[in-house]
Amino acid sequence: MSGFKKQLQVIPGVAWFLGAAAYLGLSILLFTVAVPGDRHMREWSPIGQILFSFGTMIVIFAYVLLVGYVYGDAKRRGMPYVMWTLLAFFIPDGIGIILYFILRKPMPKPCPGCSQDVPSGFVFCPHCGTALQPTCPSCGHAVERGWANCPSCGTKLPSQTGRAA
Repeated sequence: MSGFKKQLQVIPGVAWFLGAAAYLGLSILLFTVAVPGDRHMREWSPIGQILFSFGTMIVIFAYVLLVGYVYGDAKRRGMPYVMWTLLAFFIPDGIGIILYFILRKPMPKPCPGCSQDVPSGFVFCPHCGTALQPTCPSCGHAVERGWANCPSCGTKLPSQTGRAA
């Protein structure tokens, strides 16, 4: 399955339904009320009227799906999903959605010991205690593979940083 299809699965079914209902309802309303009510639009060809009515509402459909994506993605990342959904919906011009994508947390990763999801940046699994990153043998702070010295205490690290102390 492609990455795009996986990302589309994050959007809840309710958002798909609401987006489709808003798209169809507003498109039909625009085509039956607004286009005939405007004297300039009445002069357009029928194809132009249909394209205008149904084409412009794609933006509404996309907006509802983006808000649904923010809801589903924030929920799977362990973030306050209701708050982010409301911000994405109510902050105008899509700024709430942009803020979400800038400020979202990294995806939690499964622990190799117990398979529970652990937020990124943790050195040890809070469920089973398995080391998730190598640590300094002196101070216990997380270090990266390939570092020669600990950035916290300056201790020379062993050549095999793959093991956790």
